Parts: sequence; C-alpha cells; structure tokens
Amino acid sequence: MSLPAVLLAVGPTPSPSPAETTTPAVPSIQDAQESANQAASWVEQNWSTWLAIGLKVLLILVIAAVLRVVIRRAITKLIDRMNRTVQAVDGTAIGGLLVNVERRRQRSQAIGSVLRSVASFVIMGTAALMILSAFQINLAPLLASAGVAGVAIGFGARNLVTDFLSGVFMILEDQYGVGDTVDAGVASGEVIEVGLRVTKLRGDNGEIWYVRNGEVKRIGNLSQGWATAGVDVTVRSGEDLDRVKATIDAVAERMSREEPWNELLWGPIEVLGLDSVLLDSMVVRVSAKTMPGKSLTVERELRWRIKRAFDAADIPIVGQAPVLTDENSPSDPTAGMAAPSAYANTASPQAQAATPLTPPSVTK
Repeated sequence: MSLPAVLLAVGPTPSPSPAETTTPAVPSIQDAQESANQAASWVEQNWSTWLAIGLKVLLILVIAAVLRVVIRRAITKLIDRMNRTVQAVDGTAIGGLLVNVERRRQRSQAIGSVLRSVASFVIMGTAALMILSAFQINLAPLLASAGVAGVAIGFGARNLVTDFLSGVFMILEDQYGVGDTVDAGVASGEVIEVGLRVTKLRGDNGEIWYVRNGEVKRIGNLSQGWATAGVDVTVRSGEDLDRVKATIDAVAERMSREEPWNELLWGPIEVLGLDSVLLDSMVVRVSAKTMPGKSLTVERELRWRIKRAFDAADIPIVGQAPVLTDENSPSDPTAGMAAPSAYANTASPQAQAATPLTPPSVTK
C-alpha cells in the first residue's frame, strides 16, 4: 500500500519560474573580499618589478637629457670659439686678405647644426631603445622593420640623401665658401650662400643660381691660393724686341710700386717672351701672379698702362685687319643665282630620262 507514495516522491520536480532564471546572482561580501585579497597579493608580488622598471626608465631619461644638453652646449661653445678666433684674425692685415668672416661664420654654423642634430639623434635613439628593452620588449622585429623602412626611404629619397651628404662633405672639407668665385660645371659665379642641400651662386649678370650639391661633380675654385693675370701684346714683326721689353718692364716696375696694385700683385710682372710669330705681327706674353679673384682687374690696368707707354714710345700695337668691302664697286647680279641645272635644258639626257612616257593612243 506504500508504492504510490514512493512513486510520487521520485516524480518530476516543478520547473522554476521565469523570474527565478533571469535574476543574476548577487556577489556576496565574501566573494568581494577574496577578489580584493587576490589583487592585493598580485600587487604585492609585482610592485618591486614595477618600481625597478620605473626607476630604470626615469634614470635613462635623466641621463639622456643631461648628456644631450652637455654635448649641445659643448658644440655651441666650440663653434663660438671658432668664430671669435676668426674675428680676431680679421682685424689684422693678413686676416683681411685670407679670412672671410661671413664664409667662416656660415661654415661653422652649418657644421654646428649637423653635429648637434647627429648628437641628439644618437642620444635620444639609444635612450628609446634602452627604454623598450627595460619593458622586456623584443627589439629584433623592431630593428628589422626599421632597417627595411630605412632602405625604402633611402631608395625613395636618394637624391635628397645625396644632396645632403655632398653638402656635409663640401662644408667639412671647405671646398668653397661665401665670397668665393667658383665654376660648378652647371653654373659659375660668386658663392652667396652654402647650405646642406643647395648652394646659391651669383652670376656675372646678377642672376642667382640654385645648384643642388648632389649635382656638382667637380668644383673649380677661383678664389683659393693665387690667380694669374695674362696679357698678350701684339706688335709688328719688325719691331725691336729689346725696346718692347724695356718699355713693358718700366710699366711693370712703376705699377708694382703704386697702391693698391702693390697689394694685389703677389709676384713680379714678367715678360715671358714671344707667344707666336707671324709674317706681319708677333705676340708678346706678359704674366703676373695676383691675389685670388683680382686677375681681371690687374689685366685691365696692365693693358691700360702698356697702351699708354707704347703710344709714348711710338710703338704701334697691331692686330688682324678687318675685311673691308668697297661700296662703290658694282654688285654681281649673278651672285645670288643658283648654279645651272642639267634639267633646265629639255634636250639634255637627264631631262629626257626624267620625261614621263606618253601612253599609246587607242584606235577605234
């Protein structure tokens, strides 16, 4: 009689209501306490590592900043000392001849800018890599990506890199500077500004040439060392050479004693001899070593003085006589006519061969 009661006890249980299934479980105070304990334990275990990393990063930044400031100030003081030395030499007599203050100033500023930029890049780049290494970041993929990016940028901007590197070496080697007269191949003139990428030249007609440093394959500096002034004097072939030489020597001796030519002439004016001998004339070569960039000025003055001395000594200066045409002579009417052609004569073999064939007549 107890079987139905047993079956009823083991039967299916009623399903929960929808309100009971959708209501989230509220964490208890014990769960919150366990989570807080786990977080505190994790912080307690890793705070020393965080502190060590932070102190290491701070130390790297401080050392990098101090080192950068010290190196940049040292470079600036070195450049200022170079400028002061140049200004001190510029007050002397020889300094006015050999030292160009503006040229040295721009050169020192360019060198200082390059050195400061390189120092900042090296110091800050090294500090950044050390900071990433402190965070235990693998630098191998980063360095590999930077290398690939650098190669790509180098290929894409190879002209800019070439101009920059050429400008750096031109400035460091002091190939030319402000105030120099140079021949750069693509342009020539007086240098008015030297940059790391572009050099500005003032042409003879006042134009300004912007020459890229990477395009300059050779440089002819006409303002370094000394220059040569050369004058050719053409006289008659029957003229007395001793008399000609004595007249030129007198002019040279007088010019070498007068100012400002005694400073512009860095050597005696010499008669080198005969440059060429023709049937009706001969050329006497006169040369002198001058200050750089002053050869044309000396040549003009020397020609002026030689011409006046030759006129006083009754020595004529000759040259190639121009070709004169007689305006009264009758003009040739056939001068503008073309040569006769064989095709003009219809009876000539050439005209006969060029005559088209007539088609045969068609008879009906």
